Amino acid sequence: MRFFYCIYQLFIALPVTVLITIITAIEVGVGCALGDGHFWGYYPGRWWARVITRVFLLPVHVEGREHLEPNQSYVFVANHQGAFDIFLIYGFLGRNFKWMMKYQLNKIPFVGYACRKSHQIFVDKRGPSKVKATYEAARHILQTGNCSVVVFPEGARSFTGHMGAFKKGAFMLADELQLPVVPLTINGSFDVMPRMKDWHFAHWHPLSLTIHQSVYPIGQGPQNIQATMNQSYDSVMSALEPQYQGFVENPDQ
Repeated sequence: MRFFYCIYQLFIALPVTVLITIITAIEVGVGCALGDGHFWGYYPGRWWARVITRVFLLPVHVEGREHLEPNQSYVFVANHQGAFDIFLIYGFLGRNFKWMMKYQLNKIPFVGYACRKSHQIFVDKRGPSKVKATYEAARHILQTGNCSVVVFPEGARSFTGHMGAFKKGAFMLADELQLPVVPLTINGSFDVMPRMKDWHFAHWHPLSLTIHQSVYPIGQGPQNIQATMNQSYDSVMSALEPQYQGFVENPDQ
């Protein structure tokens, strides 16, 4: 079956992925330039992610959407297992949001263009002024209302499927704006395409997204930041598959 799945990817899944990525990037760029950026900056990407997940024949299970309140802005934080995290969250979270992503992704053909036009937030750590601009952009998105941000607080994909340490940036932003943090647990993405096998054929494996209960601020300042981060980390860890439970240091952090 593995052989036939690879053949299917080569002749169907990969060509469809390339084609729909180009079409979606153009659609996002034109739509954001001419119309409602709130709509065009999210929904085409959501459909793009759903199509790619389906064309790779990957079953998806989502639980916990009932924990989200209408018209509430959130800071979503998720573990970062692999490349398919993007498709899982974009396609199936069901909330309008902006990504906080590495500025290097700006250079990916078509994808970088769509991200720039849809005002995704590039995290640039090349100097204090760059860092400040990153947080000002995120602050503006969250203060406008009815839009959230998604952050991978590990800052890098796992090499083992386990979680590394969380960085404080997302929790500092939530603390400053007094917004709830929603932990997300991703399972299956590491099994589909681990980081060590980028640009290899994907493995068939179910994907799951667990949306945990919101973590609301208990105050403001360092104590709240640490408490929110600890609770979010424990929530994400609690829903990981048993073989990926436990902390493993990520040398890329």
